[in-house]
Amino acid sequence: MSTSERTDPRVATLRSDVWELDVLPGTGASIGAGRIRTPDGVWRDLLRPTRTAAGLGEPEKCASFVMIPWSNRVAGGLLRFGGRTWRLQQNAADGTAIHGTVRYVPWDVTARSESAISLELDTGEFVGMNFPWRFTTRVTYALDGPVLTVTTSVRNVDDEAFPVGFGHHPYFQRALVPVGQPVPQDSPGPVLEIPAHRSYALEHALPSAAAVPVAARADFRTPRRLGTGLVDDVLTGFEPGRPVRLQYDDPDVTVELTQDAVFEHMVVYAPRGRTYFAVEPATNVNDGVALHQAGVPGTGVLVVEPGQEVAGTFSIAVHAAG
Repeated sequence: MSTSERTDPRVATLRSDVWELDVLPGTGASIGAGRIRTPDGVWRDLLRPTRTAAGLGEPEKCASFVMIPWSNRVAGGLLRFGGRTWRLQQNAADGTAIHGTVRYVPWDVTARSESAISLELDTGEFVGMNFPWRFTTRVTYALDGPVLTVTTSVRNVDDEAFPVGFGHHPYFQRALVPVGQPVPQDSPGPVLEIPAHRSYALEHALPSAAAVPVAARADFRTPRRLGTGLVDDVLTGFEPGRPVRLQYDDPDVTVELTQDAVFEHMVVYAPRGRTYFAVEPATNVNDGVALHQAGVPGTGVLVVEPGQEVAGTFSIAVHAAG
């Protein structure tokens, strides 16, 4: 057990011999922290920890949050599908509807053990869910030694088909410092390897056409240092069987992220002057429903029929030298 034992009743802490994961059922099934124990016996923050107790109630300040029933943005908050248009709440500063609807409401814990937790949400139990159709969703976090596995499902419990996307927004630390210590502001980050061959031309984080050959700033097919420049790109065209890798130097730790084929996209967000960056598994590209309606291929948008469920799993595995 690490010295960062949590006593806040909002926190459900999962444990293995390598991981401690703080899950926040009341904050949209977000993650409050993700700590790993390295071979020197030191607990270190792999995921950006939530800095204050107040932050545990704000998903954007957490270590990771859930994005359902769409990942990233809906331009202008206008959701168009099947010849109809709905105006969603524009909850981002740029006037878009961002990151879905489920992160601001409490989820029910349906199963819990020392190393795993399952959470469920029925949107029909809430007023003002910012989505015109009813769905249920489930997220399971499970630890097995060095591996964190995250499984997400969405079920259509409405009486007509609708478009769905989902994803997760984990923030990784640029350096693996012991719990409670600050990451250096000038950290260049780990060596990053992402076997994705295509990305999107974005304007204000929104695409208007299909993916093209991967942009140079987001090309991590050959492993290279993350660096301190801005990266904010949507990648696709992954090589089957090749994981995403983060290689940290001190200590020598490799993190591998693998994802089911349903996660056709990945957002890489590395802001300037921050001690963290995001690598976000997602089914759909930004503003995916609009592109889908325009006939653009490869959007990752899933049209689910009444009673149909879609699901996907990704994992984060930690491999340490020594």
